[in-house]
Amino acid sequence: MKIHLIDGTYELFRNHFGAPPKEALDGRAVGATLGLLRSLLMLLTSPEVTHVACAFDHVIKSFRNDLYCGYKTGEGVDPNLLAQFPLAEEVVAALGVVVWPMVEFEADDALATATARFKKNKMVEQIVICSPDKDLAQLVSSKRIVCWDRRREIILDEKGVTKKFGVRPPSIPDWLALVGDSADGYPGIPGWGAKSSSAVLTRFEHLESIPNDSSKWKLKTITPGRAASLAESLNGHREEALLYRKLATLREDVPMKEKLSDLKWQGAYAELKKICHKLGDERIPERIPRWR
Repeated sequence: MKIHLIDGTYELFRNHFGAPPKEALDGRAVGATLGLLRSLLMLLTSPEVTHVACAFDHVIKSFRNDLYCGYKTGEGVDPNLLAQFPLAEEVVAALGVVVWPMVEFEADDALATATARFKKNKMVEQIVICSPDKDLAQLVSSKRIVCWDRRREIILDEKGVTKKFGVRPPSIPDWLALVGDSADGYPGIPGWGAKSSSAVLTRFEHLESIPNDSSKWKLKTITPGRAASLAESLNGHREEALLYRKLATLREDVPMKEKLSDLKWQGAYAELKKICHKLGDERIPERIPRWR
């Protein structure tokens, strides 16, 4: 069997900017939620999709904000979008899909925890993480754990991650620490770009293995002068680099009670018909292939 783990936060953002605006009967903006519902329904109609779960950032804030004051928050996010997170969780649960609403942790941590737990099960042929988020690339392993960008129909296995980022999945947090991640709010290390980070980490894999003395790097793709400059910058910002890596490293200890059997999609609940009526879309229930 395959497990499909969905980044609900990404899906909600994607549909907020991609789906037509829509108001519910009470005047609330619900376009992103309805777009998400249609997207999940399309996924669930595929014969190979049997076990599914969806994680949300119930609050766009986590333990990482305590580690680094510049880490992302909900500031600047459209209030009409923020207001739809609880509604989206309610709708997805009514669709019969397991929902993990994150408060202390992030949605990515829930996906990482589920991946770590269920990959040990011999019945699981493949885990498909439905998101293009580069943080999640660190979870990819061979062809058994992959990332799927559903919008662009791109699947990244381990070779794909290495080709895209220049490093293997275990080095992704280190790579992000050096390069930075504007979406998450940390800047990276001055002077370090994607290519230089990939070249150095391909040889040394992790930050603590990179020698302080650049003459020991022995990299053909980086000139001695450039290497010396990079080493000087890293040596002066190692503490920050390790912090950024901690921010980029996904947690695998999210409290999670579900067993593999709980992820099997059994159909939507009758409550979904009432919710769709309130949201002003009576056609979606007609497309549901299975009800509980």
